[in-house]
Amino acid sequence: MAEETIFSKIIRREIPADILYQDNLVTAFRDIRPKMPSHMLIVTNQIIPTVNDITADHEAVLGRLFTVAVKIAQQEGIDKNGYRLIVNCNRHGCQEIYHLHMHLLGGQQLGPIVP
Repeated sequence: MAEETIFSKIIRREIPADILYQDNLVTAFRDIRPKMPSHMLIVTNQIIPTVNDITADHEAVLGRLFTVAVKIAQQEGIDKNGYRLIVNCNRHGCQEIYHLHMHLLGGQQLGPIVP
């Protein structure tokens, strides 16, 4: 079994978060340290530590990450001008919490993906 994460506690509503969406597959909430005017996280409810741990059994949840991203971008009013979706993997990919999640960033012009 994968290790418990802070995201697990948010999913179970054991610690406070500004939850924007939740269903049986994913939970979305505002990042507590936003890097852009709109910065949300969309996390899998099941703990999948990294992208490397994804299997064919996870295809439905991966699709849900993207459909929820679209829904939230529309709610935030950033869908027309654009936004960025980021998934980090492992240490060199700058993954900080080992629970699969997608960053949704927008609300202003974004710079290059890598410097």
